[in-house]
Amino acid sequence: MGKSGEGINMRVYATPQFWWRAVIVACGLSGLLMNETRIVYYTSQSNLITLGFFVGALYWMLKRGTTAAPAPRLRGAVTLWILITCLISHFMLSHGANPLPGLADPDPTAATVNRSLFLVHYVVPLMVLLDWVFFGPHRQVRWADIALWILFPLGYGLVIEFRAVLVPEAPVQYPYFFLDPTAHGYGWVVGQFVRLAVIFAVLGAVVVGLDRLASLAGRPRRDRGRGGDAFADASASSSGSDGASSGASASASAGAGPVESGSGLSEGALRQG
Repeated sequence: MGKSGEGINMRVYATPQFWWRAVIVACGLSGLLMNETRIVYYTSQSNLITLGFFVGALYWMLKRGTTAAPAPRLRGAVTLWILITCLISHFMLSHGANPLPGLADPDPTAATVNRSLFLVHYVVPLMVLLDWVFFGPHRQVRWADIALWILFPLGYGLVIEFRAVLVPEAPVQYPYFFLDPTAHGYGWVVGQFVRLAVIFAVLGAVVVGLDRLASLAGRPRRDRGRGGDAFADASASSSGSDGASSGASASASAGAGPVESGSGLSEGALRQG
């Protein structure tokens, strides 16, 4: 990469989008490493997916010289999935309890677990939601995408049910109470699936609706198209008189994306992953 490309990357490093997403990665990684992480928990899976997406986003930003996040439709799905983690934990597992007191638990082990759960259940979801609202690109997702987005959390639940039947000796048979048919039977579990499907669809509509509102606010207008990256445009302009580099600059400009996202945790701490 030439001097103009290095200048673009330096300007990407200096943007709030880059550092915000870097902090998302740091918080997600810290939260997963501070506690015992089992892949069977939805919390672990959704945070790993979020971590992977934003690591890829940082690489994309540096490679393309843009602050626009890649794969907007996948980004919308990731936003929904991590928000589900937050809401299920807060309302269904912790029953709306305040998680903050647990962060200063006098027991160092309990405090560490609570801080881990606070990062993966609250901090990461909130930061991802704010990234979705304030940083583009916007208006790249469709209402129809919601039906695809909710397949993952619902599919997770179905896999857990089949796993419990096929591997009854698994140490964690049912990670969450609403997947456990032991007390109420499978009919009750089916009802839970239907209820959750409706909740997930409504939450997906909120995610798409926030995207539409953010675009109408005017701030992200310039990130609707795939061209128009100010970093790449500046690079192309500055090298316009250089015949040897003008072709590469024009190619970078066309390919770059647009420029512009008691403790409540103590209960079920080990069951939430």
